[in-house]
Amino acid sequence: MSKTQKIFLGGVVEGFYGRPWTMSQRKELFRREKKLGLNTYLYAPKDDYKHRMYWRDLYSPQEAEDLQELIRAAQGCGVEFIYALSPGLDVTFSNSEDLSALKHKLSQVRGLGCRSFALLFDDIESEMCPADKAAYGSFADAQVSITNQLFEHLMEPQTFLFCPTDYCAAFCTPCVSLSQYLNTVGEKLNPGIDVLWTGPKVVSQEISLASIEEVSAVLRRPPVIWDNIHANDYDPQRFFLGPYKNRPTALIPKLRGVLTNPNCEFELNFVALHTLAQWCRSRADSTGGDDPNSDYNPHDALQLALTDLLVEFGKSEHPSEQRCIRTPAAGENPLFHAEPLQRSDLTLLSELFYLPYEHGDTATRMLRELHWLITHSCSLPQSEEWHRRAKAFDQMCDAVVQMFNRLSNAANRLILYDLYNYICDIKSGVCLARAHVTALGGRDPHPALALTDDPEPWGFRGGLSGEFQRMLPSHGNRDLFRIPPKTRIYSIRAWTTRDQPEVMAIFQQKEMETQPKLQLLGDRLVTLEVSRSQDCSLILDDDSGVCGYGFALSEAKTALRSTQYPESLLKEFPSVLALQVHPRVPDHSAAKRLLDQLLSTLRDTGSRGVFSEFRSSDRRMLDFMKTLKGFSVLQIEGIPPELVIIGTKL
Repeated sequence: MSKTQKIFLGGVVEGFYGRPWTMSQRKELFRREKKLGLNTYLYAPKDDYKHRMYWRDLYSPQEAEDLQELIRAAQGCGVEFIYALSPGLDVTFSNSEDLSALKHKLSQVRGLGCRSFALLFDDIESEMCPADKAAYGSFADAQVSITNQLFEHLMEPQTFLFCPTDYCAAFCTPCVSLSQYLNTVGEKLNPGIDVLWTGPKVVSQEISLASIEEVSAVLRRPPVIWDNIHANDYDPQRFFLGPYKNRPTALIPKLRGVLTNPNCEFELNFVALHTLAQWCRSRADSTGGDDPNSDYNPHDALQLALTDLLVEFGKSEHPSEQRCIRTPAAGENPLFHAEPLQRSDLTLLSELFYLPYEHGDTATRMLRELHWLITHSCSLPQSEEWHRRAKAFDQMCDAVVQMFNRLSNAANRLILYDLYNYICDIKSGVCLARAHVTALGGRDPHPALALTDDPEPWGFRGGLSGEFQRMLPSHGNRDLFRIPPKTRIYSIRAWTTRDQPEVMAIFQQKEMETQPKLQLLGDRLVTLEVSRSQDCSLILDDDSGVCGYGFALSEAKTALRSTQYPESLLKEFPSVLALQVHPRVPDHSAAKRLLDQLLSTLRDTGSRGVFSEFRSSDRRMLDFMKTLKGFSVLQIEGIPPELVIIGTKL
């Protein structure tokens, strides 16, 4: 393979703070990568002292032998082993002895069979010492100079990675395109060296195609994403079992690779690796949107990963050991081991420990129900609805407890030991919430769980760190559960001509956000260029006025150009609707009621199905539509790539 034909790097960077993985865990990682089709491992554990703190020290004979064995294990699994050094804490760039130390260290590792390398300058101070200020024009000049020299010393290896100090957009001053630091890197770093990048932030909620195109233009090369979406070294109370998400597959041809820097606990990364591998194998989404045309679906990828994880939970460290399983007789207490772990338990676990910016559906529902029960406990403590919802909340809490019991009995103790502190913590929190709702309903909770002025230590969270945070003005503003205003009431009514100015204001705001390149039939329903069907013009109101609209035409064919959509589409989905809700509406149930009323009217006209058009840039409404049962993205040949059509049968 020539130097211009570089493979896409898909795999893992061991780059977190904390206890590094063991040699046996790394070898197991290589086997898993081989099975999943991943091809890269970047060795960069922050707290391996000869990687970062004492980077000048050569490996002892025994350490060198262990590292050589690890390199061979990776190569035996078809995994590219990239060895990284992180000298930025105390390197003097202008000191020839430091440059010599770097060359000797990397040469030693090359002598052990390693052929790929990385030099990392992340998480360091950008102030240069006086000697370096005298020798270099800027911090970027100093880093680029030493990196280029090492690249040439190693005879320009096929893979050589450079991690800049400004490794995400949030660190760039004043912005990515105008960053003097990044522009210097792009201009002066040897073209054979690839650059690591974490996206808009250190932990990026999403990475867009536009953001990658912007940084690629500055760096003059496609970046390798160092992805912290599953990293948890910044918070010991969290880990992440959600899917690889919010990175459109259109990124794949625009990148040199993606390396996930996952949870510190080795055994908790099965889903992170499994879903990343599915993403890397997926077909690129040509729209650059939220993957409506891609064969990668985060929900489906997660379910596939959890199915395989269930098998892993069933593997015993000592398979020869036999458990004595007795089915309890009638009237006896059931045994924990009489109930095997289910995939539904793992789905629940994933939803409780989902992603940094997002709770799973069950977790969000539990928080919403708990908030409702608490806020309505004074006015409706004896109402039928309150007790019905309290009972449903209790059942959700019980599912968490039963999940904990079945996980605790799983055969694979290696996974359980990495997991145990987290599931104990969530079980405790859920049981406290359950006890509080019990007390609100007029019953006495277990004394150990009662909320009093003198709680047990497990009745509060956070220790000293939590106390500091609660004293700061910003505490809690990043909670993932957003509580909608309690006074907001929504109503649905028929449209009148007086509503049109407010309707157009919402429509024009959407136009500004999505930057349209084509006009939709639904747009013409909104602007009154096309007449709507009878009873198919609805308005959503809140206390501030019009906050949404829904318009429909039962026979879309009458308003379409003859070649706009194929006859097969109009036969199955003869009706069209335009739906838009103002961003100030946080409650999806209001939009769902509006949509249900429109669909009911269309169904009464005899319509077989309805479709709705969206631009791929209309992320908010696309995300909403994808939560609706029965609706799906329709695959239609010949439509513009930035157009997404979603439909449902009636």
